[in-house]
Amino acid sequence: MTELELKYGCNPNQKPSRVFMEEGNLPFEVLCGRPGYINLLDAFNSWQLVRELRAATGLPAAASFKHVSPAGAAVGVPMSDTLKKIYFVDDIAVPLSPIATAYARARGADRMSSFGDFIALSDTCDEATALLIKREVSDGIIAPDYTPDALEILKAKRKGTYCVIKMSTDYRPNPVERKQVFGITFEQGRNEIDLTSDELFSNIPTANKDLPEEAKRDLKIALITLKYTQSNSVCYVKDGQAIGIGAGQQSRIHCTRLAGQKADLWWLRQCPKVMALPFKADIKRADRDNTIDVYMGDEYEDVLAEGTWQNFFTEKPEPLTREEKKAWLAQNTKVSLGSDAFFPFGDNIERAHKSGVEYIAQAGGSVRDDHVIDTCDKYGITMAFTGIRLFHH
Repeated sequence: MTELELKYGCNPNQKPSRVFMEEGNLPFEVLCGRPGYINLLDAFNSWQLVRELRAATGLPAAASFKHVSPAGAAVGVPMSDTLKKIYFVDDIAVPLSPIATAYARARGADRMSSFGDFIALSDTCDEATALLIKREVSDGIIAPDYTPDALEILKAKRKGTYCVIKMSTDYRPNPVERKQVFGITFEQGRNEIDLTSDELFSNIPTANKDLPEEAKRDLKIALITLKYTQSNSVCYVKDGQAIGIGAGQQSRIHCTRLAGQKADLWWLRQCPKVMALPFKADIKRADRDNTIDVYMGDEYEDVLAEGTWQNFFTEKPEPLTREEKKAWLAQNTKVSLGSDAFFPFGDNIERAHKSGVEYIAQAGGSVRDDHVIDTCDKYGITMAFTGIRLFHH
């Protein structure tokens, strides 16, 4: 097949819409459903991301995409019981495979943003992964293959309309890519920069030069994730998964703040007081996720007000105080951070430090590099200058 007609483009008024190959056949097969324009943008960006994570780490990888940026990305590192609980995967009847674990991590990092996502898997989708996907609100999935049991589960999702795409692992795109804007054709070489080598972190200008293997792995995950995130972007990573992604901001500090806020919420969800929230048994998954998010924030009264809390809880919880949040957040350590371009000011480092960042990889090359290095040294942070910019638009 050389062409696939789509329902419409980015919006319903944008017709006609299609994807096609100028030479050869389309490198994917639609096994179920009817993908849309944005679905395929998410699918092909996320497929590249998980394929590169697999190559860089040697571990199965998964991504959760929304509006052409990742909401989450992860590799199949075993999860603690705490993570299984806050990701709501501790009740699955079958053992979680490495690829199912990668998906649980990618989806669980920012469940609010992952609502209605497009999923990418680096490895064959198995039954365990399909069972996790079955109960989430999602638009579709792209993977190199599916086991018969997994495919049967996914084909039954959304009354048989769930989008399931099988991607060819042999496909290699033309090294020159094109797109049109306002009727004008843009052309550039594809961004095929290799982010798998430890040489990325050979230039460490900070006083602290300690960079453990796990930190190198997490920094690679951050940089590869940023390669497919709308710029400007910053990514916090811990234990093999993105825990906070700040995408598409005009200011670097706003990227760092946004991603840091998401990383903080990820850590706060592991606070015993949050994990013990007495939810009603019949609460929907999306309502529970939203309630947790509001409860942890400054507007907690929106879910704890009299006449409101009864909709979510069996008894009224005590608020999570500012002092409790501060004390719990101080326990988050060993976080890695990647930036898709240089940090122009030390304020980014100040903000990153508040979220437990101890390792940083960024392009370097700012006229204020010395200030950024000094701020890292103030907190004992190890920072590598990669010399690589990773803008994506």
